[in-house]
Amino acid sequence: MTAIPGSAAAVTGAASGIGRALAHELALRGCDLAIADRDEAGLQAAAAEIAKASPRKVTVHRLDVSEPDQITAFAEAAVAAHPSLNIVVNNAGVALMGSFEEIDQAQMDWLFDINFWGVVHGTRAFLPQLSRQREAHIVNLSSIFGIIAPPGQAAYAAAKFAVRGFSESLRHELSAAGSPVKLSVVHPGGVATAIARNARTGVGVTDNARRAQSIERFENAAKTTPKDAALRIIRGIENNEPRILIGNDARFMDLLQRFRPGTYWKTMQRMMEKTAARRIARDAARASQ
Repeated sequence: MTAIPGSAAAVTGAASGIGRALAHELALRGCDLAIADRDEAGLQAAAAEIAKASPRKVTVHRLDVSEPDQITAFAEAAVAAHPSLNIVVNNAGVALMGSFEEIDQAQMDWLFDINFWGVVHGTRAFLPQLSRQREAHIVNLSSIFGIIAPPGQAAYAAAKFAVRGFSESLRHELSAAGSPVKLSVVHPGGVATAIARNARTGVGVTDNARRAQSIERFENAAKTTPKDAALRIIRGIENNEPRILIGNDARFMDLLQRFRPGTYWKTMQRMMEKTAARRIARDAARASQ
């Protein structure tokens, strides 16, 4: 296990959502931080919140994880500021709405540069530092869409499956080598963040109503708070869990695809249709009162 008190962590995507909540909760538990994001205003606000709640050392780093040179510079600056840094959370990520035919190659490359290559480059940049520590931990954020692959998420699911495969293979390599570095891959279900609202739309998507419906559907299903997600990740670090599922929805979908690996989506679709019908009936009943 990796103890949180007395550790120092680098967290990407820390200006909002799960990354921001995780940075806050780590600091409350006695962990110093190097927080990074391309959203400088959000990053400064996150640092100010942490400073009010905890006396831990926090350094702020502007970072675009799609730029490998920036990741290398971030790792060097973070280690210089926190010489005993022993936890790395590759959390930064983006979303892209649209079927495979509705997104172009440039958009797919953009998503992969952040969601997959950002994780790989972040892991590579910090691994020498982590390997020198007595105990260390890498946390790579995948998604429940790294376990199931719904229609309309070809690019996102491909990147998140890639994160899962990379992380699992690297974990086995580290274990075989007797490395002090442990690795957890995280699969959140619906977490109440702004990722859907901030998502880009495929160049071939012309139906704005569909985008609005997708955002509404996500927000209705996102039952887990960023804080609860952060607490679950911290527990996973402390217990050296190889796979961290976040939310009852993620746990259910993981089980469903195990039992129905080739047909799980038909089952999911029927369930979503029933849920939507119940919501429509409920709203109609409220409107008539």
